[in-house]
Amino acid sequence: MRSDVHLLGELLGRVLRESGSPELFEDVERLRIATIQAYTDETDGAFANAASIAESFSIQRADEVARAFTAYFHLVNTAEEHQRVRALREREIVARHEDGADSIGAAFRQLTDEVGPDVAMDRLQSLKFHPVFTAHPTEARRRAVSDSIRRLAGLLDEHDEALGGTARQRNERSMLEEIDTLWRTAPLRAEKPSPVDEVRSIMAVFDETLYTTIPAVYRKVDDVLQGEKAGDAAPIVRPFVRLGTWVGGDRDGNPFVTASVTKQAAGIASEHALLGLERTAARVGRGLTLDASTTPPSPELRALWHRLRAADEAAGAEVAKRSPNEPHRRVLLLLARRIAATRTRDADLAYADPDQLLADLTVVQQSLIAAGAVRQAYGQLQEFIWQVQTFGFHLAELEVRQHSAIHREVLAELDEGTSTGEQPSELAEEALQVVRAIAQIQRRYGPRAAGRYIVSFTQSAEDLVNVHRLAAAAIGPNETAPVLDVIPLFETFADLQAAPGILAEVVQHPEFAARLDATGRRMEVMLGYSDSSKDVGPVAATLALYEAQRKISAWAQDNDIELTLFHGRGGALGRGGGPANSAILAQPPHSVDGRFKLTEQGEVIFARYGGRDIAMRHIDQVAAAVLLASAPSTEERNEDAAARYADVAATMDLSSRERFFSLVKAEGFAPWFATVTPMEEVGLLALGSRPARRGLSVESLEDLRAIPWVFSWTQARMNLAGWFGLGTALESVGDEQRLVAAYREWPLFHTLIDNVAMGLAKADTRIARHYLALGDRDDLAALVREEMALTRSWVIRIAGGGELLAGKPVLQRAVKMRSPYVDALSLLQLRALRALREAPEGAPADPDLQRLLLLSVSGVAAGLQNTG
Repeated sequence: MRSDVHLLGELLGRVLRESGSPELFEDVERLRIATIQAYTDETDGAFANAASIAESFSIQRADEVARAFTAYFHLVNTAEEHQRVRALREREIVARHEDGADSIGAAFRQLTDEVGPDVAMDRLQSLKFHPVFTAHPTEARRRAVSDSIRRLAGLLDEHDEALGGTARQRNERSMLEEIDTLWRTAPLRAEKPSPVDEVRSIMAVFDETLYTTIPAVYRKVDDVLQGEKAGDAAPIVRPFVRLGTWVGGDRDGNPFVTASVTKQAAGIASEHALLGLERTAARVGRGLTLDASTTPPSPELRALWHRLRAADEAAGAEVAKRSPNEPHRRVLLLLARRIAATRTRDADLAYADPDQLLADLTVVQQSLIAAGAVRQAYGQLQEFIWQVQTFGFHLAELEVRQHSAIHREVLAELDEGTSTGEQPSELAEEALQVVRAIAQIQRRYGPRAAGRYIVSFTQSAEDLVNVHRLAAAAIGPNETAPVLDVIPLFETFADLQAAPGILAEVVQHPEFAARLDATGRRMEVMLGYSDSSKDVGPVAATLALYEAQRKISAWAQDNDIELTLFHGRGGALGRGGGPANSAILAQPPHSVDGRFKLTEQGEVIFARYGGRDIAMRHIDQVAAAVLLASAPSTEERNEDAAARYADVAATMDLSSRERFFSLVKAEGFAPWFATVTPMEEVGLLALGSRPARRGLSVESLEDLRAIPWVFSWTQARMNLAGWFGLGTALESVGDEQRLVAAYREWPLFHTLIDNVAMGLAKADTRIARHYLALGDRDDLAALVREEMALTRSWVIRIAGGGELLAGKPVLQRAVKMRSPYVDALSLLQLRALRALREAPEGAPADPDLQRLLLLSVSGVAAGLQNTG
């Protein structure tokens, strides 16, 4: 990897010399060397020298330097990702059919040892992993930049194979061209993407990765579990991944997501799914050149052929001519025609739903098995069947989300309008149209395509019942109402505590009781990580979320409800970020039970699912953790640890909240926060379609969305949203030996400490001081500095090793390698932010300074990675 980074850095240097303005490369090098020296030399003089270099540049030069460092981070990220892929591939070659300790195969073996083969097999075959893609504004890269990076990743692959001579020269020349393109591409979007643009961005991940990767995961698991019999016997694994999406459906605070957009989103997703299935059917069909004399068709296959040919006579005749004695091939090619007809809405040929297609594919598969062509039955055809089972005709279930207050307002208006005869307002009409859009999507693409309706800020059972009241108002007496699964989203500390009581009340309501009966008593409950952390601080929120899960899971067990907890996590530590598999294994008993659903947001989508190898590894790790979470040893460990350290949790909860409130509830905190971070300027970035805050003023922290709250603290190199209050909480416990034991024995505490260690390692105390100095509140600045130092001290003592991340040397090296380069961008950002803050009140902001600030924001995000 060091070789790759060196090569890419050398090529970038060449581009800067050739394509940058005169002496740009020398200026970049001056700042780079100075920040490296300042990072290793903790004296004030070295830091002051680096800061003075950043201040000495003209605005135009600072702009170019910021772009250069941002480009460098894109290259380093590409090299690191390539190294991960390289390591995964090398391990595959060495291990062959063996697998790692955190894989599905290993989890299944452990589960078998603990609960026996029958129970383990039942749990494997009922496994569910449900990632839900969201369009939250945390991906700072333009799509054009992402595409360039993806092409560079392909060239690095080629570079590994190009042994020398002209092949190596040609490869490096192509890299140079791509890096030059990256340098010349504008790094900032000219305008915010629309919700439909965001839908199309998600489709790129499906087209380029997920469509082929998910069946490859199933295949890999089956290979591991069946060994030599794999491909020669029916697969053990059942499709366990289901995709969801909020893109085009999440209207909480986003006025640009309308009912029309929701229908467009469903249409775009279906188009991509059906195109993929159509091409796969044709490809698999072309490969089934099995002669009837060696592989005779079953009576059911012959009957299917006659039905297909009668419905599509011209195509049937053409296929019969080209494949005269290849019955299985002929059927698959006509099935491809039916899928195409479904996409183009040809009523004579179209499938009504994916179950009809699966029935036809089952006929083909069973015919092959009966004829002895087992490998063909369980080869590419099986992977095609997995794709239909996973994606259907809709690709991902489109979920709608709306704020509970909107429902209350609309229903109050409709009730009043019923008595006065007034027409619904634009807000009310749009709310009704959303329900009608869900009904239309279900009629067109099937019930799986849409139907989950999430109520954010659920504070009472009435907030959930209101969705059914709204649906009754939207759908006429002679129309078919959509099938709705109304899902509460509990976000604040108070709401999390009230959740069990709200659930117990709402399941008595007729619509909810009927839906429970129809689904086999299945129910979803969503938990919000972002707003709960902003509400009471990261420590108290972590403990409150655990306790809410414990109580909700116990309630579900007592009421014979199959519960799925939906985790509203983000990429950043202040929003539930960090490794998903370790978080899953720290959950309370019965809160997972083989089912895990979470939001995948912003830059996390492309980091986890943008490339095939890493996506396979991520899905494998998460699914393994989901299996192991219900192992008796895991549940007993978590339950025993929670009981043993309950007093520690209680002390931490109370003291961390008090410390957090002393900061965020201090008079004037919100405008101070907006001054010492680039919060206002982050709102200017064209990151996503949704506004950065709910209101117009920063006087109220409640109106600020959790995403810019976290993002802004990250940019200011403090990562405060992920740790503030922890130092005081640990100091209140005081017993270092007991806390070290808790770190060893209590998974929830271990995960919290490790995540905070990563957040603090990416922070920088000296740079944070300069951001804090932008405000005029020495008391608040001192509070932040003291808590940061206290937290750092306790985390190091608990985790051991004498410094942050000592137990994770690979991660530690990666952070240390990046930090000086991030510092360079932070110094440029500080320069711009300071100048903007010092401008006369009421004067228009300098557009060049704003651009420099936004460039640095994009660069810091690239350097720190999990920023959203």
